[in-house]
Amino acid sequence: MAGPSLQPIVEMREITKVFPGVRALDQVNFSIYPGEIRGLVGKNGAGKSTLMHILTGIYPPNSGEIRVNGKTIPGLNSTIAKQLGIRIVHQHSQLIPPLSMAENIFCGSLPKNRFGIVDWQRLYREAQELIERLGLQIDVRRTIEGASVAERQMIEIVKAMFANARVVILDEATAPLPKSEVDLLFGFVRKLRDQGVSFVYISHYLEELFQLCDTVTILRDGKLAGEHSVSGLTQNDLIRYISGAQVDSFKRTVREVKNNQPVLQIEDLHRQDCYTINKLAIYEGEIVGLTGLDGCGKDSLARGLFGMEPLGTGTVQVNGKPIPPASEPKIAFAQGIAYLPRDRHTHGIVGIRPVRENVTLPILSKLGNRLGFLALDKEQNHVAGMIRKLNIKTPSQDQPVQFLSGGNQQKVVFAKLVGVQPKILLLDEPTQGVDVQAKVEIMKIIDGLSREGVCVVIISEEIRELLDICDRILVMYKGRIHQEFRVGEPETTIANILAATEGSLSTTKELMHETA
Repeated sequence: MAGPSLQPIVEMREITKVFPGVRALDQVNFSIYPGEIRGLVGKNGAGKSTLMHILTGIYPPNSGEIRVNGKTIPGLNSTIAKQLGIRIVHQHSQLIPPLSMAENIFCGSLPKNRFGIVDWQRLYREAQELIERLGLQIDVRRTIEGASVAERQMIEIVKAMFANARVVILDEATAPLPKSEVDLLFGFVRKLRDQGVSFVYISHYLEELFQLCDTVTILRDGKLAGEHSVSGLTQNDLIRYISGAQVDSFKRTVREVKNNQPVLQIEDLHRQDCYTINKLAIYEGEIVGLTGLDGCGKDSLARGLFGMEPLGTGTVQVNGKPIPPASEPKIAFAQGIAYLPRDRHTHGIVGIRPVRENVTLPILSKLGNRLGFLALDKEQNHVAGMIRKLNIKTPSQDQPVQFLSGGNQQKVVFAKLVGVQPKILLLDEPTQGVDVQAKVEIMKIIDGLSREGVCVVIISEEIRELLDICDRILVMYKGRIHQEFRVGEPETTIANILAATEGSLSTTKELMHETA
């Protein structure tokens, strides 16, 4: 960990960056010390990514100075940054799935013999030695396709180490990870920290900052809002520094189900090696949380209901009418089922296309004129209404979605789904990768949709958030609904829910094989 006598390995002084019409950074100072894990936090759009893009040479600053190991680096670009040992590990893997871990680590620098042919024996030997030297026990001959998400993130870091990285930027590194793998990644990062490697850790999961980081830098509206030792902060302090004010929390008023006819009803649904649901009923306007450890079946069930994976055998009814297993999402849409994916970048948005096109993509057939062409006035009016309803912050309907903040990107996905007027809305980690204020706004959107009669199922491992937004929480364990908790009852506690995810039972409840 950094000490006061150490010289910063990286020092950014009075960095200013201006884009057309936007001052993204305004005289920001930022330092990293040898063997330090420094958190970098702020709301979506606060300037975190811009600052790191400048440090990695992707953007040039308009003004300011960058010093590495005490030397000023003029004209920093991505090539120079890599030569100086500054690397970034993105949220979404940059690895090549069909290749082995060893090939990915040495990609671009494969060892060759004297005939110019790849020396495979040396490749695997040196990759394995590097992996083991860094404290990992992974077979480097395995392909990336067969690796867990945590292993992929660690291989990204190993790849950076192979390139002699001394400063590694982790940008939302745990966003794609199941909770069971977060500790695995953190242990690896701490080992490298103890070997003198420095990390910049960007995350909206504030609990993780307190678990991992030594210090934290806060940006707000492109300006430095503070630097603190993590040991001297509380989570409420950090939220206040990030937002500039006390952020209102959200707590849903639990609603009693008045309609005895379920909207979604499942009976004897079975998919081999995934789940067995004997009975499940969810009602109009109800918000139900579905949680459990990675591999418990919750994610497969949601993707199966939406037609992204095989659903299995059994009975699924919507408003009392049996529906055929959806073989593709458009069939699920037609049955009134909509799905918000965990990975919005891959499955939720088309980043290079404008907000308008993303919002109307599933309902283009409803926006045609008498000749069958798209009625631009209908499209624009629909998108304008969604922007108002969901409070999407965008300069215009024609703004490419990739340039919006993470919270507003997520709202665009909500707008797309709301437009199909679903009866059942499946939300997979709906607040993942958004800041604390955006989380509150998204929870209010979910609550509002339920009050319009939409049946909402939230698939999440964020138990605190489920307690704030849900009426019931169902815990899955080894493919079955293991236990049901009704929010507001004495036994519905974080400790009891966590115990249930590991197969234990609340002392006041019996094993739940079915719920209605």
